[in-house]
Amino acid sequence: MDGLLSFSRIVDSINERLGRATAWLVLAAVVVSAGNATVRKVFNWSSNGLLEAQWYLFGVVFMIGAAWTMKANEHVRVDVVSSRLSKVVRDRIELFGLVVFFFPFALVHLYYSYPFFMTSFRTQEWSTNAGGLIIWPAKFLVLFGFFLLTLQGVSELIKRVAVMRGIIHEKDEMKAHVADNPDLARITDPASAQAPGTRH
Repeated sequence: MDGLLSFSRIVDSINERLGRATAWLVLAAVVVSAGNATVRKVFNWSSNGLLEAQWYLFGVVFMIGAAWTMKANEHVRVDVVSSRLSKVVRDRIELFGLVVFFFPFALVHLYYSYPFFMTSFRTQEWSTNAGGLIIWPAKFLVLFGFFLLTLQGVSELIKRVAVMRGIIHEKDEMKAHVADNPDLARITDPASAQAPGTRH
């Protein structure tokens, strides 16, 4: 199990670093969008390349950031229901969801996204819009994004089994989530919050 947990930590680290890096592309998308709107209004000029660059940037953030979102435990779940259940039941539901729903979903997308990308890559597919961008890198994002997401699912499965077997504790996972999300420190550890005007 130690080897699997080491693999899990490596996957977590890779997806966190990639997620943090791609998060800056949100700012890039805003700049491109604002710049495109400005030159269109001021100079009466626009470009399909700039418009497509916006959804390229959004695609990178969405596809690469999905695995980081899962690692940070920020994906959508029905906490209103699960919070009323015992920890043992919640762990079993988490395990069931990963095995029965998540992995089939992710693997099917991996299976179909490979030929989806390869066909585009072999033909060096470009946008049909005048001045548009090359298409195959965007289709590669689908394949790469689901690859990272599948790896993160494996990592979450390893950690969940380790928690259920008592090898690691739930608080260890929470510490990792707090490290990813500093705002959670004030929620999970009220003592860490300072009163207004106080200093260390």
